[in-house]
Amino acid sequence: MITGLAKILSAFGHAQMLKQADPITGIRFGHLMLVVGMLELCLVGVCLFAKSQRWALASVAIMAGNFVAYRVGLWWIGWHKACTCLGSLTDALHIRPELADNIMKVILAYLLVGSSVFFALLWQNSRCLRPESGQSKARPHFVT
Repeated sequence: MITGLAKILSAFGHAQMLKQADPITGIRFGHLMLVVGMLELCLVGVCLFAKSQRWALASVAIMAGNFVAYRVGLWWIGWHKACTCLGSLTDALHIRPELADNIMKVILAYLLVGSSVFFALLWQNSRCLRPESGQSKARPHFVT
């Protein structure tokens, strides 16, 4: 939620970078940050209000996977500038953009690995509880 809000607030700023085109999408950084910030806030809504943990975990994994793909694309084309993931929040917090970029890489890895692992565990658990064809419909009872 913090990065989504930071992106949205930064999109309305006056930094020169916001007028430049993103090297991957060709969209101005200001517009891109606004759209991605809103998507991140929608993801927060899914995580908070989804009735299914699978939907929430899958949504986080998909969003994190897209961010990884974006970063791989930047690396592929030789883009070596720090990611502006937090927008102008880095200036407000007096954090170097390179440090913020490294922190966001760690958070991104955590989100991707964590959501993927927990999604896989939920999926495996649901398979263990599902009766196989031709067998009794009774589900195993686990003692806790």
